[in-house]
Amino acid sequence: MITVTQYKGKLVVVLGLGRSGIATVRALEAGGANVLAWDDGENQRRQAEGAGLSLRSLDDVVWEDVAALVLSPGIPFTHPTPHPLVIVAQKHDVPVIGDIELFFHAVRALAPDVPIIAITGTNGKSTTTALIGHMVMCCGRKAEVGGNIGKPVLELAPPERNTVYVVELSSFQIDLAPGIKPSVAILLNITPDHIDRHGSLAHYAAVKGRLFDNLDESDMAVIGVDDRPSMRICTTVCGRKSPQLVPVSVGKSLGQGVCVIDGGLYDNMGTQSVKAGDLRPLQTLAGAHNWQNAAMAFAAGRALGFSRDDILNAFESFSGLVHRMELVTQNGRVLYVNDSKATNADAASKALATYDNIYWIAGGRAKTGGIATLDALFPHVRRAYLIGEAAADFSTTLKSHHVDVVMSGTIEAAVTQATQDAAAEGKDAVILLSPACASFDQYANFELRGDAFRAAVQSVTTKEAH
Repeated sequence: MITVTQYKGKLVVVLGLGRSGIATVRALEAGGANVLAWDDGENQRRQAEGAGLSLRSLDDVVWEDVAALVLSPGIPFTHPTPHPLVIVAQKHDVPVIGDIELFFHAVRALAPDVPIIAITGTNGKSTTTALIGHMVMCCGRKAEVGGNIGKPVLELAPPERNTVYVVELSSFQIDLAPGIKPSVAILLNITPDHIDRHGSLAHYAAVKGRLFDNLDESDMAVIGVDDRPSMRICTTVCGRKSPQLVPVSVGKSLGQGVCVIDGGLYDNMGTQSVKAGDLRPLQTLAGAHNWQNAAMAFAAGRALGFSRDDILNAFESFSGLVHRMELVTQNGRVLYVNDSKATNADAASKALATYDNIYWIAGGRAKTGGIATLDALFPHVRRAYLIGEAAADFSTTLKSHHVDVVMSGTIEAAVTQATQDAAAEGKDAVILLSPACASFDQYANFELRGDAFRAAVQSVTTKEAH
């Protein structure tokens, strides 16, 4: 745990008691703060009390005595309307911050020079975060990985001489961290997302751009330039005297930065362009979207002083992110891929663009727009196996584009049917769970949905082996 001493002897209100909220209370109390903790949800309060926290209603708080309101990133800060306590706090000039702000202040106080790599973006940030953490460990440093992935940041270990912090950040977390200052700040991409919580794409992008506001000449900004909002942020950062800027592209040759052309990774961070390696053989980093993730991680590795060869060797041993184009097994000529984390069409597009001859398992609780935007990728689909609430709507869309459809209903039925069909065809094939939907109609979360796919694959392939 990282102890937060910034508010020693002061009164701090913590609102929102999920895992990160509980960690925040403990870190503040360990640092000598007087903490008032609360959650609007009865179940969350019960869990927090079970974890040993003392709770108190915030109805009678004397806000003139409060030094800070620490808000869970899941609670509305600006849109669609701020939480009532946010309004009260701001009326009394009480700073409204999150655990990321506390983390950066605490770590910089303990070890000003410890590297902190912060990763944000609409898509790919979890894979990039995991890849960088793996690379750091392979290159002989101690990686502490957390934030929007895995552990809350205040549950990470205190800094040691060899520590590198690798932190995934959502837009909500950045919004609550005005003092954020990473050593390497990474923005992968920006596409429309969380508009209900930010009001517009422009505001969403502006929040992402704040990741670079406090950087100086000793820091590095690594920014994808393959979408317009990210390119605009890159242009803005370029107009400043600092930090060091590394543009990243997949498909465009860059005079400065890191780029991937036809799977070849090129390092243009120095005075000349050097081909660092070939990403095409890396199964766990397949597809253009993963090449972008790898290019970002490569830039971070070079910023840490790692050699090109050591970075590429680390990429080769990366096992991939669970539930994100996860290679479950290969049975003869059939590859089974678990992409349960693809909860919208844009996320599913990455896997559909990566493979051919796909037996596609899709459906669940649909997001706005369904899968109509994926029509250019439908030729990659040999047959679709539809599950959950979205099955009927998805069937209509797919049939209108002449894609064969099977109304499977469940993952178990879909895996069985797809396995039988792929075997009958006798060609190289991919049975892909990439639902393009939320899981909540059949599963509590996408992780349980992915686990169900893995279990169904194991059952089917075990039966075939016997």
